[in-house]
Amino acid sequence: MLRILSSVNTLGMRMRMRMSPQAQMALRTSRREEHQMPEKLKPVETDKDPEFSAMVLYYYHKAAQTMEPQLIKSMAQYAHLKPKEREARVSAILNLIGSVSTCVEVNFPIVRQDGNYEIVTGYRAHHVRHRLPLKGGIRYAMDVDENEVKALASIMTFKCACVNLPYGGSKGGIRIDPKKYNAAELQTITRRFTMELLKRNMIGPGIDVPAPDVNTGPREMSWIVDQYSKTFGYKDINALAIVTGKPVHVGGINGRHSATGRGVWKAGDLFIQDKEWMDLIGFKTGWKDKRCIVQGFGNVGSFAAKFVHEAGAKVIGIKEFDVSLENKDGIDIIDLFDYVAEKKSIKGYPKAQETSNDLLTQDCDVLLPCATQKVITNENAKDVKAKLILEGANGPTTPAGEKILLDKGVLFVPDLYCNAGGVTVSYFEYLKNINHVSYGKMNSKTTSELIRNVIDSINESLNECNDGSFPKIKANRKLKKMRECTTEADIVDAALQTVMESAALGIKQVANKFELCNDLRRAAYIWSTFKIFNALESSGISQQ
Repeated sequence: MLRILSSVNTLGMRMRMRMSPQAQMALRTSRREEHQMPEKLKPVETDKDPEFSAMVLYYYHKAAQTMEPQLIKSMAQYAHLKPKEREARVSAILNLIGSVSTCVEVNFPIVRQDGNYEIVTGYRAHHVRHRLPLKGGIRYAMDVDENEVKALASIMTFKCACVNLPYGGSKGGIRIDPKKYNAAELQTITRRFTMELLKRNMIGPGIDVPAPDVNTGPREMSWIVDQYSKTFGYKDINALAIVTGKPVHVGGINGRHSATGRGVWKAGDLFIQDKEWMDLIGFKTGWKDKRCIVQGFGNVGSFAAKFVHEAGAKVIGIKEFDVSLENKDGIDIIDLFDYVAEKKSIKGYPKAQETSNDLLTQDCDVLLPCATQKVITNENAKDVKAKLILEGANGPTTPAGEKILLDKGVLFVPDLYCNAGGVTVSYFEYLKNINHVSYGKMNSKTTSELIRNVIDSINESLNECNDGSFPKIKANRKLKKMRECTTEADIVDAALQTVMESAALGIKQVANKFELCNDLRRAAYIWSTFKIFNALESSGISQQ
């Protein structure tokens, strides 16, 4: 077979050599111009420390190259378009998705409590507006810049599309170190930033809905809601929907705090319970006795560790920025939660040993990087021993590191799907705000009573039989769980699992369709991009 292909290639080369320059040019122009990886992104594949923005675009363009032929075939529905015109339409939409439509930089002064004046810089980026409102967090950090918020806005678009949320992607931030400001100064900065964005029509319940991110939380979201309600939104009945991640008493939702960590566990669970995918990496299905190492014990890592622990896995190591803990027999995560609640750190936890070893490369079955970007690179990837990696953080693996691990047969559950639990529950909060009713208030009691009455009715009917030999019917564990799913937190949890299951099914189908083997990141980007492409293509790409 190889000899035949070689002969064909040689013959083709000879024919081209005999062609005139004009004929060769005509041959080249008649061929389809395939989607190309931008030149500036090509080094990303081998860089040890690429920019996060470059990583996101690299993954997108790699997916676009894979799916472009399929998209061109779908243009056959336009019989009036010539082949070149169909290709041009596909190319234009793919290029649009690969760019950021809007990025605003604002600069405003504040007066510190010591009387000094300071100029504060903030950013808000909108990726593509194929769906409104847009969704993305606001972070306070010294590394906030234009490139970072653009990249984070892009990944929010893909993340929302991946889990079928009707949002576009956005991101924002203020370049400050929040530890250097007191609460009053932070409130002034937050309210002023809110006004700057509102004046430019960059946020609003139907435009762009921010959420907490690095160094922001329910407190900052409350300030934004209050500022909007008293100014631009004083007549807006949906004013509470301008942000998500609020305190429950200000229109927030129960279950939001643990949502991202629960989503990480559920994303992993949907693959670890699937025999086909576990056979690929040589694992048995189920969490029982799987050895896990978690990087980061913040909001995401702590709850991810809790849920995998409750599912039967052994968390044998936890890596934080200042200390690493390990216990080969497994760490009691519930007990560690209690310890951290008291001490505010995992340092000094008596039931595990502190270690100087790099836990990212220690022997384990499942690795959960849930803290920072680019912790797995081409320098340490060859030493990583885990066969399943659940990316709880944004961009914890560089493309160069990923390539090494994919070649080793490692299965990644990628960040844009794995940590989408937070934005999913934010969507539920948004719906709660615009519907003006909390989950379960209208029907949870009716559903619970229906299950009880059905069982009672069956038992009464059986008792009327003459011989009376039938045992009493009781609800099994699953039915009890349905009957007791009456609180808002329970309903949100069940809905989150439904969303994650639907997305996992789509990613698996794409991976099989395009024969991507263990490259789930590319499958997830393709799965997301198909939906974004269809939304833009059907509504007209000039609608931006």
